[in-house]
Amino acid sequence: MTYIVNDACIKCKYMDCIEVCPVDCFYEGENMLVIHPDECIDCGVCEPECPVEAILPDTEGNASEWVEHNRSFSEQWPNITRMGTPPADADAWKDVPDKMQHFSPNPGTSGES
Repeated sequence: MTYIVNDACIKCKYMDCIEVCPVDCFYEGENMLVIHPDECIDCGVCEPECPVEAILPDTEGNASEWVEHNRSFSEQWPNITRMGTPPADADAWKDVPDKMQHFSPNPGTSGES
């Protein structure tokens, strides 16, 4: 089992989860975070920290389809180990469903890693 980040994170990217991760397995994209599934130790401490409930175990619902998305982008994006500043409009995107059409494949630039 591993944990994944799904599309609820897109355009929110609150980053509360980063500070609690004991193995630094988060990677930053321009408008979302992902978890490297091979680095995640399945501790689950990040899941309750996410205010938009974008972090799930890969065994829950449709989370398994997100494993490859997380793997692919964690291999392209920079590792992030410290909480940065969420987007200014994060709260406006918090309850928007089905945000994949807003996904950016570009790496993050917070410089907080």
